[in-house]
Amino acid sequence: MRCHEAPSPNFNERALPISMIVLHYTGMQTAQHALDRLRDPAAEVSCHYFVDEDGAVTRLVPDDKRAWHAGASHWRGVTDINSASIGIEIVNPGHDHGYRPFPEPQVDAVVRLVAHVKDAYEITRGNVVGHSDIAPQRKRDPGELFPWHRLARLRLALPRPTKNLVDPMWGEAAFCLALERFGYDVGNRMAAIMAFQRRFRPELIDGEMDAECRMILLALLLPKPQGDE
Repeated sequence: MRCHEAPSPNFNERALPISMIVLHYTGMQTAQHALDRLRDPAAEVSCHYFVDEDGAVTRLVPDDKRAWHAGASHWRGVTDINSASIGIEIVNPGHDHGYRPFPEPQVDAVVRLVAHVKDAYEITRGNVVGHSDIAPQRKRDPGELFPWHRLARLRLALPRPTKNLVDPMWGEAAFCLALERFGYDVGNRMAAIMAFQRRFRPELIDGEMDAECRMILLALLLPKPQGDE
């Protein structure tokens, strides 16, 4: 797809094939500050694509190289997320600088970009994730305001299940085992539950496992979860 070029020196060689897409927000006061940092050799951070609020897409690192966006992270048994993923930074000041909804032109551009990357590398819906999914103890982005339902309706990400929900009546330990099976690092139970809620039940992020969370997680573990329609 068409994009601007602003090369970053912060990359190295991949050790794994591309199997994931990780969405971030920039979490800085301005887009320029974020772009400058992602291109600063001293910062040692980068991404593959950068999506501004007006929908402009900039490529910083070629797809075949390992950008440095994930940090210490884990998803479905993979710990070198940088080697296995395409990292997309979405301009938004984030929770520390005035978190706000993502503008329509920006969301439209993210949808097109995710569709392009997902198709190019045959990435499964379950491996299109947020930074908070892969690093729940450290990260909250892209956060509860990110419209995951827009991606889900186009089969670009997993939906929030809404149909045929059944409560498995798990206790917290069983719920966390199910979270781990789904893909999360559950080393910190509350952080893992909050990350799950931020993604699949964003209207209430309290770190408490409840019936609604149990029903959503069970449906996600079953074939062909239905929702976000």
